[in-house]
Amino acid sequence: METRIVVLQRGWVVVGHFEEVGDEVVVTKASVIRRWGTTKGLGELVDGPVKGKTILDAAGEVRANKLAVVMTVKCNSDAWSKALKIVTRRHVAEAA
Repeated sequence: METRIVVLQRGWVVVGHFEEVGDEVVVTKASVIRRWGTTKGLGELVDGPVKGKTILDAAGEVRANKLAVVMTVKCNSDAWSKALKIVTRRHVAEAA
């Protein structure tokens, strides 16, 4: 499964395993990116969270209508794998 950052309407930004199912996008092992922690924008997170700065809030499974998606950013799945496995911790960037 592909790891993507998904920007949704109303400012929600989530990261996780992305797939399209009918009229929905489904993000599993999802986390809401509460604080990017970047200096060069969202694209800096392609290679994983910024250690000690990115704050993620576990969200489990996120479903949204495809029309609610503003954009997606394909990420390095290996770089995100450790952060996405730790779904019970709030600040997972330290573990990455």
